Amino acid sequence: MTQRPEIGQSILANGINTNYLAAGDGAPVVLVHGSGPGVTAYSNWRLTIPALEPHFRVYAPDMVGFGFTERPADIEYSMTRWVDHLVGFLDAHDIPRAHLVGNSFGGGLALRTAATHPERVGDLVLMGSVGVPFTLTPGLDAIWGYEPSVANMRTLLDIFAYTKTMATDELAELRYRASIEPGVQEAFSSMFPAPRQTSIDAMITPDDQLRELPHRTLLIHGQQDAVIPVACAHHLFSQIPNAQLHIFGKCGHWTQIEYTAEFNALLNSFLTGSAS
Repeated sequence: MTQRPEIGQSILANGINTNYLAAGDGAPVVLVHGSGPGVTAYSNWRLTIPALEPHFRVYAPDMVGFGFTERPADIEYSMTRWVDHLVGFLDAHDIPRAHLVGNSFGGGLALRTAATHPERVGDLVLMGSVGVPFTLTPGLDAIWGYEPSVANMRTLLDIFAYTKTMATDELAELRYRASIEPGVQEAFSSMFPAPRQTSIDAMITPDDQLRELPHRTLLIHGQQDAVIPVACAHHLFSQIPNAQLHIFGKCGHWTQIEYTAEFNALLNSFLTGSAS
């Protein structure tokens, strides 16, 4: 664990051997990562878990196809497959209901799970989330079309963050190495093939379903997000009945990293205020 903090515990979830991190005690909160190349639950949530740990039982799984979770050779990746895996993760831990916090792709996944399994979800937090119609951005096209190299990874990191000094050469090297772990690029390249607009459209949760969501929902977005347009958060806010919206100025796609202290305070305040 000291040498590879991204490798945690393992559990069989919906038939898939699933790597996950867990910490703390209290009401369960599941953190769902994004879809960048070489992403893991640890890379997305390493600064969030310690802040939630004093108040909640926090789980952060690597979703199927990502990180150190099993990648079945014959699997076809889809939103339905990822929802089944997430619900299977809850089942494997005997969790009847959990708060979901989703980042980007993970936001779309959390949103779809709330729409299709509303009884399994407490509060909902969506950060830089997909799940509504938008036109493929050059930033997202570059991320989903990534070909492994340190230079390409550095370019992607510059897209993610508003403050370019956050995207260091060291971080680019670390993320590049994660992206070339055995089987990682093969799985990643099969998830969001061109034309990539099709993948965006497949993640949409229709407005009529959004309007039926009963969950307390916190929407968080960076005003300068070059990956998922901030208009997506405004769309979600206009449709979800019990929603709050927080926009970080001078912020890109990494709200939990670019504004760590503020993000963690906002998240804790929202989740601890739940009546669930």
